[in-house]
This record gives sequence, structure tokens and C-alpha cells, in this order.
Amino acid sequence: MARFTALISLLAAASTFLTGSNAAAIEKRASLTQVTGFSSSNPSNTKMYIYVPAKLSAKPAVIVAIHFCTGTAQAYYSQTPYAGYADKYGLIVIFPESPYSGTCWDVSSTNALKHDGSGSDSKAIADMVTYTLSKYSGDASKVFVTGSSSGAMMTNVMAATYPELFAAATAYSGVPAGCFASSSGAVDAWNSQCAQGQSIKTAAQWTTIVQNMYQGYSGARPRFQVKHGSIDSTLLPQNYNETVKEWTGVFGYNAATPAKRQFNFPKSGYTTDSWGIDSANPLGKVQGVYAVNVGHTVPVDGDQDLQWFQLGPYATTGSATTTKAASSTVAATSTTRVATSAPATTTKAATTTSAAATTSAASGGTGASQWSQCGGISWTGATSCASPYKCVVVNPYYSQCQ
Repeated sequence: MARFTALISLLAAASTFLTGSNAAAIEKRASLTQVTGFSSSNPSNTKMYIYVPAKLSAKPAVIVAIHFCTGTAQAYYSQTPYAGYADKYGLIVIFPESPYSGTCWDVSSTNALKHDGSGSDSKAIADMVTYTLSKYSGDASKVFVTGSSSGAMMTNVMAATYPELFAAATAYSGVPAGCFASSSGAVDAWNSQCAQGQSIKTAAQWTTIVQNMYQGYSGARPRFQVKHGSIDSTLLPQNYNETVKEWTGVFGYNAATPAKRQFNFPKSGYTTDSWGIDSANPLGKVQGVYAVNVGHTVPVDGDQDLQWFQLGPYATTGSATTTKAASSTVAATSTTRVATSAPATTTKAATTTSAAATTSAASGGTGASQWSQCGGISWTGATSCASPYKCVVVNPYYSQCQ
């Protein structure tokens, strides 16, 4: 299915600010190398590139870093800090490369969305992991996956289809696992409904989708971190809420009641919600990071990634922190939105909000079209919707005509 020109230009532009300055001080000494023969069956010709540092630890951790649309393994290697961390900590980084025109990942086909789906990108990436663990005697308990945009979509898919391989995942500006599924089973298909934030489901429904991607699996699931910008116009911010509902649902938590909320953390304007905090998971099992006034994509923060992967120390406080008991009994419904941000001066206990229809449809058919933004803090555009749609609060910074 044809992609929008705007999508490609936005994703290409996103690559210029994927990472901050924290990677610049870490010198890369080895080189990115292509690996062939990593899989006995790779008909899609998904490519494997690997970065192995000169000084490798005895049982190295492995990070799978998955590029964005229009990207390549080389681009993601160059624009992210992971290879530098490999030099510093003796870990290995796998950089898969999509085989398709436009280089987006197949997160739509039937085989891509199931465990051991023959000939799929997800199966090829899983084979890269098992190859690396075997060849370099890697630590199977320390394998992690991350990606941006289309790579974030694949990160969600990998966590759902191969949960036994990964300890944790971080998705920068993606969509829930299964959200891009093609009704025809087409490979590498675009899904406008999902991209525009129109695929709204309950936590229970998202959980079923994840479970069906590896039927019969009852083992451990990777801890999951979701990052998304409040003004993302490529994969709309509703996808943040849906992804949070999906993974909190998988772990049995209520998306509307995080155990901990941190304002202005890890950066000014970011709000971090955590679920499932315990002694073994001090940062939680699910974490949502909502970046106010950030578009597509949220810049890669390698330090925070390593800390989420439990490979480094973690700063635990923002400008304001609230803590309360997490609920693990009631799943968020399709009409419950996660309250994802608040003014930086707020210090009282975090509350949750339901999406109430706030503005009526404009008379005479005028107003913003369906799925357009219609409100939110600092919003200066249209605040009414064309009939019969209503302006629905998604979070304090984003309302949408639905």
C-alpha cells in the first residue's frame, strides 16, 4: 500500500535528531560488520549487521537496535549511542536492516505477527539473536530490543512474538503490537487507521492480541518502556495511550493508575509513569514516557535505555514525584485515557481522568475534521469539530475530533 510523502519526509527528518550529546564523548573503535548465514531460512533477505567491541565481556549483553522508515543499519549505528556503549561496557549491538523499498519494517503480515512466522522480518531478527548468543557466548538473560518509529513498531512486535528472548524493550514513537495488522495479510503494508490513532481498544483486547502472537506461551514477558511525543503527527499520540494499555494489560495492571508518576523526568516537559515496581524491578515492569511538545520521533536517550535495561544506575527523581499503590485488577477501557502529563509545578498526588467530550460539533459542518487535533494546553488551532464529531480529551496536551 502506498505511503504518504509526508510520512517519508517526516521520518527522514527524524533521523537527524535521534540522539543527544551523551553519545559524543564515547569513541567507537570497532566497525559495523554485515553477517550472512545467520539463519537457515531468510527469504525476505533481512540483513544483519553487528557491532562487536574490541574488548568484549565474558558473557556479553546483547542489544537489538532497529532503524526507522527510510533508515538503514548504518544510519541507526551512526545516529544512536549504542555502539559507543558497546565499547564502554563490552556488550554487543545487533543492527537489523529492512529489505523493503522505503526500508520500513513488515509489522503487518500474518507471519510477521506470530511466533516462528516463516520468512518474516521478526523471525529473521529472532535468528540474529540466537546466532549472536551462540557465537559469542552471550548472556541470554540480558538481551534487549529497542527502535524508533517503524523500528519501535517492530520492537513491540518482537516483544510480543519472541518474549522468551528479551529481558526488556524500549519503543521510541511506535504503535502497539498488532496495530498495523493488514486485513489481507499483506507484507509491509501501511495502516492509516492505526497511524492516525483510530485503533482504540480495551486493555483486555490488546492483551488478547499479544497472547495470540505467541499462542500457548506462559513464560516471562520483557519489561516494556513506551516513549511518545505529544505533537507526533505521523503516529498520533493516541498510540501512546494504546501501547500503554497493551503492555499494562499484558502484565495485569490498570493503565489509569500508575504506581509512580514523575513530572519533568527524565527531561523537562517529560512525564514518566511506572507500573509494577518491586524489589526486582525498581523502575517497574511497564513505563510510559510522554514528551510534551515533541514530535516524531522522541530522541534516543541511550543513558536512560541502559538504565531501563538494568545495565546502569538510574536517576529516580524528577522535579515532582508522586507514589501510590498500583492496581492490577481492572483493565483500562477504551474510553479511559491515561493522564499523561501535567504542569511542572504540580506536586499533589496524581489523578486519572476519563476522556469527556468537551466541545460540541460545530454547526453547519464547519470545524476540524475527524482525527484532527482540537485542543490541549498551548494549542492555538481549531477547538471545534465538524459534525457529527466531538472534541475528546486524550490527555492535558492533546484533544482529538472523534
